[in-house]
Formats: sequence, structure tokens, C-alpha cells
Amino acid sequence: MTTKLYVGNLSFHTTDSALRTAFEPFGTLTDVHVAIDQVSGRARGFGFVTFSTPEEAQAAVDGLNGHDLDGRTLTVNEARPKNASKSPRSFGDDRRFS
Repeated sequence: MTTKLYVGNLSFHTTDSALRTAFEPFGTLTDVHVAIDQVSGRARGFGFVTFSTPEEAQAAVDGLNGHDLDGRTLTVNEARPKNASKSPRSFGDDRRFS
């Protein structure tokens, strides 16, 4: 288990502060981040928390996965890196009409 956790199914109103408050009882947090859409400025419905030890992270998964925060049932699991091998989406051929 790593120390960084993915937290999914967040309310669009959940803030970094609310996420920190929910996870602090499980150990020392080194980072808390709710993902924000750059265009709309709204929360994207997920975030990440990082603990100082893997044991604290596991305790948070055990304690909060499936529990409610701001009226939503949380999904909490080990964060995984984005799959770098995925190629960009293509929506058809690249023909340009002139």
C-alpha cells in the first residue's frame, strides 16, 4: 500500500478543508487535494489525500470507503498513476475541408 489515496464520488461542494477534516482522524496528512475543473472552476468529484505512512493510509481506506461525506458515498482506494500508454482519442480521420 502506498501513502497516496484516491477519493472518488465527492460532492461538487466538497472542499480541501472538508476532505482534510474527514481524513485527519486516521493519521498525519502530508497533502490533500480536491480536483478542480480548470474551465468551470467546479470540483470534479474526486480528490487525493496523502498520509505519512502506508499504515495510516490503509486505516483510512478501511475506515472511510463506503461511508458518507457531504451526502455522497465515498470510494477510497490506493491511488494509481494515469495510464501513460493510452493514446489520445481520435474522433475520426484528420481530414480538413477547404
